[in-house]
Amino acid sequence: MSSKIYCLASFRPKAGKEEALFRVLQALEPNTLREDGCERYVVTRHIENPFAEGESYPIVFNEVWRSRSDFESHCARREIVEFFQRECVDESGLVEAYNVCVYTDEPLEYDQPQ
Repeated sequence: MSSKIYCLASFRPKAGKEEALFRVLQALEPNTLREDGCERYVVTRHIENPFAEGESYPIVFNEVWRSRSDFESHCARREIVEFFQRECVDESGLVEAYNVCVYTDEPLEYDQPQ
C-alpha cells in the first residue's frame, strides 16, 4: 500500500471549445511535472472504442501524486488556482462543467505494519 493520491480531473468544454481547452490544459503539464511530488500528470481526450462504451467528459487529466500534501500543494499553486478561476468559474471561460476526484489504493481499516 502507499500514501499516493490518484486524481481524475474531468472537463466538459463549452460548445466548439474542445481544442482550445485541450491546449490550455496541455500548457499546465510542464510546470506541474517539475513538482517534486508529481509522478504522473497527463491530459487525455476521450476516444471511441467498442470495448469502453462508458460515458465521460471529453477531456480528463490523469494524475498520480506521491502524497496528499503534494496534491494539495499542487492545487494551491497560483497557476492552477488561476486556471480554475479563469476557465471554470468565470463566465467567459472555456469550461461548461468539471469534476475533480481523488482516490487512494489503501483499503478501509488497513492494518499497516509498524
